[in-house]
Amino acid sequence: MAHIALNDGETGIVGLLRYRPETARPLAELAEVLLRDANTLSRGERELIAAYVSELNECRFCSSSHGACAALQLPKGMTLVAQVQTDLASAPIGEKLRALLGIAASVQKGGGEVTEKQVMVAREAGATDLEIHDTVLIAAAFCMFNRYVDGLAASTPDDPAEYISIAGHLICGGYLGVLTDSEY
Repeated sequence: MAHIALNDGETGIVGLLRYRPETARPLAELAEVLLRDANTLSRGERELIAAYVSELNECRFCSSSHGACAALQLPKGMTLVAQVQTDLASAPIGEKLRALLGIAASVQKGGGEVTEKQVMVAREAGATDLEIHDTVLIAAAFCMFNRYVDGLAASTPDDPAEYISIAGHLICGGYLGVLTDSEY
């Protein structure tokens, strides 16, 4: 049960965003830019970064919903998401994405944990400054989103199918759609 009174049936961050529309719009706009705007990292890769950081933060709602978003947009689907979340070192991903996920894991611990060596490894694997920047910002933003959801004890569905449904809505309608779509 949430720590504050929210509309029944609105799970995770959706209920929180709808509770306070004044803060919801800028948060949804940030997610829209980071996870859906044109970028050299695919939408699936960016969702995977969000899901990975959320898993490290033990935020079940965000890990599950963004894991489902990543899975629906990556060729290896949920199998890949699960591999990354449980054992990044052996997950079947490219070295650039592995390096970026390593940077994201460092941000999850604290911004000062990112090392020059990690950045160098990411660059050597082909990461651009924009990709490094966006990885750090996605990781930092999801630390905030995770703490927002868990700090207010937002409702978290138990049924994995609900996360697939959420992901479908996000993929089709985007993050700004959360503010108006009553089907979330």
